[in-house]
Amino acid sequence: MGNETRVRFRILGSFECWDGEERLRVGGPVHERVLVTLLLDPGRVLPVPRLVEAVWGEEAPATAEHQVRKAVADLRRRLPDGRSVIVTDGPGYRAVVTEEQLDLSQFNEGLRRAREATADGRTRRAAEALRASLALWRGPVLSGAGGEVIVAASAAVEERRLTALEQSFQLRLGFGESGELIGDLRELISAHPLRERLRGQLMLALYRSGRQAEALEEFNRVRDLLVEELGIGPGEELQELHQGVLRNSPELAAPAPAEEPPGPAPLVVDETRTTLPYDLPDFAGRNEELGRILGFVDEPTGSGPLIVMVDGMGGSGKTSLAVRAAHQLAGRYNDAQLYLDLRGFAPGEQPLSAFAATEALLRMLGAPAERIPEDLDGRTALWRQTAARHRMLLLLDNAVDEAQVRPLLTPSSDVLTLITSRSLLVGLDGAHSVSLGTMSPQDSTALVVAVLGAARAEAEPEAVAELTELCGHLPLALRIAAARLRKRPRWTVRYLVDRLRDDTHRLAELNAGERSVEVTLRLSYEGLEAEHRKAFRLLGQYPGPELDVHTAAALLDAPTRDAEDTLEYLLDVHLMQQHEPGRYAFHDLVRSFALGLLRPAERDDEAEGAVVRLLDYCQLATDAACDLLFPGRVRTESPQQEVHRELPYLHSAVRAREWLEREQDGLLAAVALAYRRGLDRRVARLAANIVFQLDLRGRFDDFQELAGTAVDASRRLGDRPLLRLSLSNLAVAHWKLGRFEEGVAEAEEALQLAVELRDQRGEAKDTGLLGLLFAALGRFDEAAPRLEQSIALKRELGAERAEAESLTNLSALYAQRGRFADAAEAAERAVALDRRIGATDKEVEALTDLAVAKLGLGEEREAYRVLARARELASDAVSPAEGALLLAVSADASERLGETEEAERRAGAALHQARLSGAPLRQAAVANTLGRLQRRRGGHARALELHRQAHRHASESGYRVEEAHALHGIAAALRGLGDDQEAERYRMRAEEAFEAMGVPQECRG
Repeated sequence: MGNETRVRFRILGSFECWDGEERLRVGGPVHERVLVTLLLDPGRVLPVPRLVEAVWGEEAPATAEHQVRKAVADLRRRLPDGRSVIVTDGPGYRAVVTEEQLDLSQFNEGLRRAREATADGRTRRAAEALRASLALWRGPVLSGAGGEVIVAASAAVEERRLTALEQSFQLRLGFGESGELIGDLRELISAHPLRERLRGQLMLALYRSGRQAEALEEFNRVRDLLVEELGIGPGEELQELHQGVLRNSPELAAPAPAEEPPGPAPLVVDETRTTLPYDLPDFAGRNEELGRILGFVDEPTGSGPLIVMVDGMGGSGKTSLAVRAAHQLAGRYNDAQLYLDLRGFAPGEQPLSAFAATEALLRMLGAPAERIPEDLDGRTALWRQTAARHRMLLLLDNAVDEAQVRPLLTPSSDVLTLITSRSLLVGLDGAHSVSLGTMSPQDSTALVVAVLGAARAEAEPEAVAELTELCGHLPLALRIAAARLRKRPRWTVRYLVDRLRDDTHRLAELNAGERSVEVTLRLSYEGLEAEHRKAFRLLGQYPGPELDVHTAAALLDAPTRDAEDTLEYLLDVHLMQQHEPGRYAFHDLVRSFALGLLRPAERDDEAEGAVVRLLDYCQLATDAACDLLFPGRVRTESPQQEVHRELPYLHSAVRAREWLEREQDGLLAAVALAYRRGLDRRVARLAANIVFQLDLRGRFDDFQELAGTAVDASRRLGDRPLLRLSLSNLAVAHWKLGRFEEGVAEAEEALQLAVELRDQRGEAKDTGLLGLLFAALGRFDEAAPRLEQSIALKRELGAERAEAESLTNLSALYAQRGRFADAAEAAERAVALDRRIGATDKEVEALTDLAVAKLGLGEEREAYRVLARARELASDAVSPAEGALLLAVSADASERLGETEEAERRAGAALHQARLSGAPLRQAAVANTLGRLQRRRGGHARALELHRQAHRHASESGYRVEEAHALHGIAAALRGLGDDQEAERYRMRAEEAFEAMGVPQECRG
């Protein structure tokens, strides 16, 4: 089958799926857990309920089995020859893979071969089989992220691994090894302190290395631990070993060397050469990246030299990772393990030349001075000839570029070269690449725990989590922060977190001795050419989370193609990050560094120019997007000077919606930056566009904050037209949030300004807005004439979108007063206008109000048809609040036509969407609508709950008409539950409210 040679699975650690040299993404967590569960026991049929348990445990959703089957279908589609890999068998599925395809199968097969070889007395072969199996291990299955089923299976595999490690150490002790085992044994014991066999092996290795006192101390340590943790002493075997160490028993002496050496062919040099730095004992995280490096060695491709490049931003832990990998691989390169710092980014130093580097390497291998040539070609030739006679691991740290590294590379397949660099060395043909980003939150916490100590870290878990966030999950920053805490035992983690919150001083806090995040970043920055240094500073002015090439072009005042080249260069040298194609971001600490680079005089010129260009670009781009997405809107004035910028390709409403969705947080950040810099005119103009998107997405708190900022900017500027516009938008935000009295005050001030400025459009808008707010407050007699006046003004001005909005609002008011025929007529006029200008969002709202009017007229079938059209259009075109009301009215119509199941489904969806909307007006209306539906069914208890919800939302915001409907509904529900006395009390309150608003009797149901 095709999958036998192509697709491979690695589940011992983080999940990986490979199709030849290409890594495949199989899907999300559900897909991975389903596939890994099947691979844990290949060939065995697992029923669907077992897979559900593996994915969700005891908290499986109602759709769990459907999701499992869908995941299987997706996996079959995404995996090469997927139907042969996952087959249906009876009630479930089974995985069909060969041993070569699955690391777990290879692991188990290696252990089996080791057992057979041991039984036959072939200890060398057994040791090699164990070594090969253990090299496959990258960590717990799914890195410990699976559910209980996967965790239990992973624990069983982990136990097999520990047993294999114990067997391996026992065999190596039998071969005469001792001192070289001590470090690995200590590391393993630190993770598994109660395993007595490992303790015994460490005692024996120490004893044979001439460290009898340490061997006895190790026994005392494990005895005390066993008594404290388990209440028992060491086992008989460990006690006998202890007695043997005490009396220097000859039986514990190392065996004589075996006739055949365990290593490769005899060494050319007289002793192993090693210059590797020490492996950090508190190294934590990076399991996936470490596994990839080891995997390149385990499964080499081709027959040439093996080169692995580790690149990442300064402080990302490249050297620590490479040193950890080098130590784990050292046993396979017995002739030499050499380390050389190329000083590509070293304070006050020039990068090491190839001339000096080759001499240093030759001296490490023992070449006498008189043998080292005086020319680069001669040194390079001698280095390569010498290296060719060794099985060698070479770690070249801190490389500046390909030219520095290339003369040091050898053609020998027996040499493994690990390279670290802050730059992506794309010119090294045939090299494998491991790029380091920031650490995961889990790995970041693990690193802090390792450096600081478990006791202090576990005492403040929330503060530790905040610390990792403030350090941007950058290993160097995490190490410095944890080291500062370790050196200051009186400091709490929370105290350091509070110090780090000040962004302007954060980099200064992340400084400990010779280690500093700021110095590390400055070395990268100073290694740039002048034009890239300036670009870095200008891009650092962008306040949003990520930017695209068009935004960068505005900041840089450059064509988009040139801006993209600059972004890609900064990406290659790891001063920028990329989480998806075409989107670029700064690490938080890098952004702080970039902002700190500009001196005050430069801020007024260089930075100010970049920010102004950014804001003018945002204005032009949002103008284009809003024109497509909100047809019929009135633009604010254009930038003062004619600005020409290449804009994103926004050729449809769909593309405009996607662009605004993606950029909205960056746009909000740009307005905030403009306000801080006093660019008030640009604040107010840009805010007037962004509020459309915030309204559409139901982000009403952001809407209110943005409109309030625009009001403050307009007042500070003294621009009355912009103030009128901003006040009007703020009033809309307060209407959406149910803060009607504040909205009235703002709308009245805006209207007064419009009259004084003879701004007819403003007067028409703010008159209608007052009508809308008065209607919400139950002041119907004041609301109706204002809405009617607004409609007349807008019709005279030809403002069709605005006229349609007011017609929709008038329709709702008419319906509340029982004038359903008038309500239907107003809504139909609004629908016609919205359809003519292509304002889909407003058409949906008008259709919903038309359906309400039709239901009031008893035309249920027509209402059902209208609602179907509205749902067809809705999709992403309306806010969650309007979508919730549409679904609630749809549920009402379906229930009246006897479509009970459909009504129930839509009612549930309406409640869910209303909860997400954050709009008390719609939450109250939805709950009341669905409460009436429940009462018609006789579900009085559920109706009571819904009407009380509606009453809470309506009363908190002063939404009087829905508050009255809620009181009436509570009374009816209580009466249905037999509580007539309490029902009467609520009925009287409802009647009083209805009378005050002039709501006719027939509309009080």
